[in-house]
Amino acid sequence: MNRLFITGIPASGKSYLANRLAEATGGEAYFLDDLREELGGDERYKKWVNFYLDQDEKFYYENTNPDLQWKNLVSQSEAIWPAFLEKINSLSNKKHPIIFECVNILPHLAKQDLDFPGIVLIGDSYENILKRNTEEPRWGNTIELQKLEAKNFFEVERPHYRAEAIKYGYPIFETADEAFTEAIKLLNI
Repeated sequence: MNRLFITGIPASGKSYLANRLAEATGGEAYFLDDLREELGGDERYKKWVNFYLDQDEKFYYENTNPDLQWKNLVSQSEAIWPAFLEKINSLSNKKHPIIFECVNILPHLAKQDLDFPGIVLIGDSYENILKRNTEEPRWGNTIELQKLEAKNFFEVERPHYRAEAIKYGYPIFETADEAFTEAIKLLNI
């Protein structure tokens, strides 16, 4: 089918890898984060699309234990998964390679519903995640908030993505450059 998904922690290089693969294969990178934003106006998905935006970020990170932080990401991902799956399935008739990218494609969801391979990016260091996060802020608009985010991405989300990837048999890479060759193979190009 020439399909691949890329998931993992924010600021780990998922978008970079998706764009690089699309260019190398004549395919298309599809960023499901864009779809997630569109779902904000849909009552079925609004609560979870806006879950983080409706929080005081500093309070959330300083007062929410790591297990609950991961549980919230899982709940968000599972709640919006039907819309993602509908979009993924709607593109099944395309002949060119399609690379789907998003943090919300959790390995357990992919294993349950996708019939194509994927790659999990987990970042190589807190410092690099912070650097990317300050260059392209995800949520916070101050360096203090961006540091809290990067710490959460690397210390809280990273081990969970790694554990799920191992459990469900998806290859794990610390950087997009390390993942590129394997991704090309998985696309069957």
